[in-house]
Amino acid sequence: MSDLLALSIADARDKMKAGEFSATELTKAHVDAMEHSRVLNAFTVETPDMALSMAADADKRIAAGDAADLTGIPLGIKDLFCTKGVLATSGSHILDGFKPEYESTVTANMWADGAVMMGKLNMDEFAMGSSNETSFYGPVKNPWRASDAPDVDLVPGGSSGGSAAVVAGDVCMAATGTDTGGSIRQPGAFTGTVGMKPTYGRCSRWGIIAFASSLDQAGPITKTVRDSAIMLKSMSGFDKKDSTSMNIEVPNFEAALTGDVRGMKIGIPSEYRMDGMDAEVEALWQQGIAWLKEAGAEIVDISLPHTKYALPAYYIVAPAECSSNLARYDGVKYGLRNMGDGSSLDEMYAATRAEGFGAEVQKRILIGTYVLSAGYYDAYYLKAQKVRTRIAEDFKSAFGKVDAILTPTAPNAAFPLGDKMSDPLAMYLNDVFTVPASMAGLPAISVPAGLTTNGLPLGLQIIGAAFDEETVFKVAHVMEKAANFTAKPNNWWGDAK
Repeated sequence: MSDLLALSIADARDKMKAGEFSATELTKAHVDAMEHSRVLNAFTVETPDMALSMAADADKRIAAGDAADLTGIPLGIKDLFCTKGVLATSGSHILDGFKPEYESTVTANMWADGAVMMGKLNMDEFAMGSSNETSFYGPVKNPWRASDAPDVDLVPGGSSGGSAAVVAGDVCMAATGTDTGGSIRQPGAFTGTVGMKPTYGRCSRWGIIAFASSLDQAGPITKTVRDSAIMLKSMSGFDKKDSTSMNIEVPNFEAALTGDVRGMKIGIPSEYRMDGMDAEVEALWQQGIAWLKEAGAEIVDISLPHTKYALPAYYIVAPAECSSNLARYDGVKYGLRNMGDGSSLDEMYAATRAEGFGAEVQKRILIGTYVLSAGYYDAYYLKAQKVRTRIAEDFKSAFGKVDAILTPTAPNAAFPLGDKMSDPLAMYLNDVFTVPASMAGLPAISVPAGLTTNGLPLGLQIIGAAFDEETVFKVAHVMEKAANFTAKPNNWWGDAK
């Protein structure tokens, strides 16, 4: 495969401006990679003609000296971002044939900067899943394989599994994801990529198909921390069409990568040391602490006492909001329509939703409807929201003492396809370290930091105070340099050819 595929966004940006190659050449290399990557099942829609047209426009901008940081960069787009004239399904049968007549604000921002769209990426249905196995289009395969089981397909994490897989496999230079309870960071950890969830409100949610409105947040999945900083700047910004979008200045995140954390205080929460956590994850966490200490940071033990309640509270709040958001899919205005026996409108609703929604989505809708119902709202939903407030207060108190918090990203490495589908609790526990920051709306990043003994990537997570992505990036950049993670997936290209 082409050497162009191994480049970071930062390298490609600088080399295109220097005239070493064109955006069209870069895009053609990735189009070829996309064609060879179908074994991963990472794309729901491929848009090679659109990509080459956008690349040609990018070359004109570069020649005119009008290039932005993302000009000419081939990106994959998670399939819950609405893209004008291009299918957007959110991984669900119920949105069959839906081609939006509008563009999401996040993707519009990146197209305005000259980025190139390679296609739409497979995902857990309506972003509900931790392994990318609930998609109507089938599971995505992780390009990584364990050294002791090279013939066993692994999950890429979820729900942004398609996004993580194409970045790890050098099929796209970067990809958009969304993170509700860990859906950017956990796939990042499983695939050896950098997954960034910004502060809730940093990126507009307009034009993103909703799962849980008070939790969903767009963010980048990239090869490096620098690439993440570059891409987030393009994705961010105030949007009057989104009432949760914050009207604050977007910093130059790349400028925060100074490589200097001397004097910074890094919190280590005792509650993240859990029974049953993989010993290799614990050892990597200790190594991460040592790296930051060697870089001049001060390590501070902290407590986040309500952390243990975050996961159960999340699985009340998120299903409740999904139950409300998914009520709009009824077969009337767009997507799938099943008339049932044709006896009534109610029959059409029931038949359409029964056919259109997968088992995981139906389960979460039922849970959400239950916790919002009369007699249970106070006992479940209202109490979960109170717990959420306590979780946010814990973090606020901690950030009065420390600049950032270091934790593992996930309690284990990638696992085989089908391994946890019959055990929902085991599947949900994959998000145990990522959900607390989501419940508090805080920025957090997963950085690839090491390999298991059987050669699979593991990530460490840095959590920051609200709208302090600059500190998160600064610490992550130092962590990235110390870890020097250069491993690549096994030779899955050979399987694809």
